[in-house]
Amino acid sequence: MDCCISRRGVLTIGAGAALTGLIGEGLSTRLAFAGTPYTGDTLVVLSLRGGFDGLSAIVPIGDADYYRARPAIAVPKASVIAGDGTFGLHPAFAPLQARWAAGTFGAVHAVGQPNPSRSHFEAMEDMERAAAGTSIRTGWLDRMLGVAGASYPMAGVAMGTSAPARLFAGPAPSVSMLTVDGFKLNGEDAKTPMMGTLAKLYDGAPDLLGAPARAVGQSLGTVGALPAYTPGATYPATALGNALKDVARLVKSNVGLMAATVDFGDWDMHEALGAPAKGQRMYDHLTELALALDAFATDLGPAFGRVTLVTLSEFGRRVAENGSRGVDHGSGNAMLLLGGGVRGGKVHGTWPTLAPAALTAGDLTATTDYRTVIGEILQRRCGLGSLADVFPNAAAGTALGVVAAR
Repeated sequence: MDCCISRRGVLTIGAGAALTGLIGEGLSTRLAFAGTPYTGDTLVVLSLRGGFDGLSAIVPIGDADYYRARPAIAVPKASVIAGDGTFGLHPAFAPLQARWAAGTFGAVHAVGQPNPSRSHFEAMEDMERAAAGTSIRTGWLDRMLGVAGASYPMAGVAMGTSAPARLFAGPAPSVSMLTVDGFKLNGEDAKTPMMGTLAKLYDGAPDLLGAPARAVGQSLGTVGALPAYTPGATYPATALGNALKDVARLVKSNVGLMAATVDFGDWDMHEALGAPAKGQRMYDHLTELALALDAFATDLGPAFGRVTLVTLSEFGRRVAENGSRGVDHGSGNAMLLLGGGVRGGKVHGTWPTLAPAALTAGDLTATTDYRTVIGEILQRRCGLGSLADVFPNAAAGTALGVVAAR
């Protein structure tokens, strides 16, 4: 499957299907959004799937209980970089150290969500829906696009995947693609002009049927018109590096990208998390992340000032290491922030300490709702006003100052 155009899951392009489910659940409620041209940041949501260990990445070097809980896998104080006596960065973040010093890379610690779960599926489902206590099934990025006035398919892109992204589930227009250069209808070539056939098939059809087909044509036309791309940085030759390179390409090409999602998995480190040294599991995975993020920021050039990247993970890890020198599913976690408007070079949030009495069922206690962090970005960088339609039932949290206003 090469690509997918989604309007609440009503259109799928790829192996075995050209157009399926044209009359989907709730399609008639909203086919497009009206509004003024979007002038906010492109929001990039990097999902660290598997349960990111924020305590290894953003190390609480000033908390003695961290070292008591992790005698074999704790990052030594002498090994961290950019330490301030309270926190330090894992040494694998060295490629981003200059951006930390410049204040465009930062973090928020002790972040969580209401009613945390230690189930990968349930926790990520709740985090991407972000509508606890309601019957709403759309993704919060879909609702963000609706509030921001998205009306064209390239407004939201799930990069590096051919499947519709859960964050974009809903009526707002969005696209899923493995790569920019590979974005096409399966089987499409000079001898099988499938798009022309679809255009004729739905010519004059009511919007309920024709809008998805027209969205396909618009997206394929936009991507097909892009010139060959020479990135302004050397990316690691990994799935993450390739996905971020394509996101940077779309941002710099001014195709109207408002939000993008990228997945980076394999954080479920129940065993052999490793010492902070090359060749060790956590170190190497964080290095891959840091190299890709640094290349992304470099490649964007001046456009870096209109992009904000934020990481999410379904849950954090237990405070105490297990018998396999790994860490099991927990709750409280760290979020990473990168962008020209980020107020970085520091760890935001209220640190609850890792004293046994301060933990929640053995986990880092969450003192900041992850929606508070994202909400501040949406308002200060993306230009949204009220967040009630994006995060229903969310209590208004105190802004942490993680980003500057545009």
